[in-house]
Amino acid sequence: MTNEKNDIKPLNKRRVGKFWERKAADYLRLNGFQILYMNYRTRYSEIDIIAQDREALVFVEVKYRRNADKGDPLEAVDHKKQRRIYNAALCFLRDKRYSIDKTSIRFDVIGILGDEIKHIKNAF
Repeated sequence: MTNEKNDIKPLNKRRVGKFWERKAADYLRLNGFQILYMNYRTRYSEIDIIAQDREALVFVEVKYRRNADKGDPLEAVDHKKQRRIYNAALCFLRDKRYSIDKTSIRFDVIGILGDEIKHIKNAF
C-alpha cells in the first residue's frame, strides 16, 4: 500500500516562482505592456521581466508570498536586491546596445500575496 502524501511531489520554489512570474507577465500584458524578456540572467542577478510600457523600458521584479506569515512580498525587494537588479539592467542595456543616455527606464515591483497582485511603478 502506498502513502498518498508521499506520491504527491511538492512544487519547488523555482517552479512556484516561475508560475507567478508568468501570472505577473499576463497581468502586465492586460495592462498594455509588451513583454520583451522573461528571466534575463547576468552575472549580477536575474531580471524577472523586461517589458515595454509606452516609451519606457521597464525592469520588473516579481515577489510572491502564499500568505503574510513571512511579511509582505513587496518588502522583500530590499536595497541589496535593488542594487543587483540595477546592475543587471545596466548589463542588459549594454548587451542589447541601448543608449543609456537616451533610453527611458523604470524599475517596477509586482508583489503577489495569495492571489492579490500589487504593481508598484517606479518602485526604486
